[in-house]
Amino acid sequence: MDFGIKGKTAIVCASSKGLGRGCAFSLAREGVNLVITARGKEALEKTAEEIRAATGVKVTAVACDITTEAGRKLTLAACPDPDILVNNAGGPPPGDFRNWTRDTWIAALDANMLTPIELIRATVDGMISRKFGRIVNITSSSVKAPIEILGLSNGARSGLTGFVAGIARKTVAHNVTINNLLPGSFDTDRIRTTLTAQAKTRGVDVEVIRKERMGQCPAGRFGDPAEFGDACAYLCSAQAGYVTGQNFLIDGGSYPGTY
Repeated sequence: MDFGIKGKTAIVCASSKGLGRGCAFSLAREGVNLVITARGKEALEKTAEEIRAATGVKVTAVACDITTEAGRKLTLAACPDPDILVNNAGGPPPGDFRNWTRDTWIAALDANMLTPIELIRATVDGMISRKFGRIVNITSSSVKAPIEILGLSNGARSGLTGFVAGIARKTVAHNVTINNLLPGSFDTDRIRTTLTAQAKTRGVDVEVIRKERMGQCPAGRFGDPAEFGDACAYLCSAQAGYVTGQNFLIDGGSYPGTY
């Protein structure tokens, strides 16, 4: 299927690795030119070159922290009028809410709620004027099924979800959609780091922890960032203009509910 977005331009945040990288590759295969961001310049430039070589699209790499005002200004200077915006940022650390101060909460909100809202605010009116826009926020399965030790993520991402639920019904009449992708366990650096830490704590080989974790998922495996990216590309397609304000859970069946 031709997604009808060849020649469009996308900002894909936090895209040097993991799920953001998967989204960037999938969009590039559809002929979308990219502005990609990440804090690590070396990894970002490597990803940019790999995407160029594989797809031939124009890729601009902006090394910055997208959760800061300075980082957002750099990114928007490189792409002031994107047709597509993929919001993404690393999740806040796990822990016990009793140990979190106001500053801890503000940092989580800045990264996982306010930064996406600021980028939407900066780009949505241009999309509306051009009668095309696709905004996808990468959130977490914890929005659907809260994870006890991820209270910061549960709270900040749920705040973003509530905001999107309202605005997405206002923009869709102009062919501008806003949706959220909720990842479960994907084979990324983040989960590998978590598994390694768990293995060290328990004094076992990391492969033991990995197999246990995969066994808890009905699919019997971790997700591939490439398949996550393809789901993102569909939500950014011309065909997805009737889909807005939705939360798409991609977790291999781990969420046990009917709805």
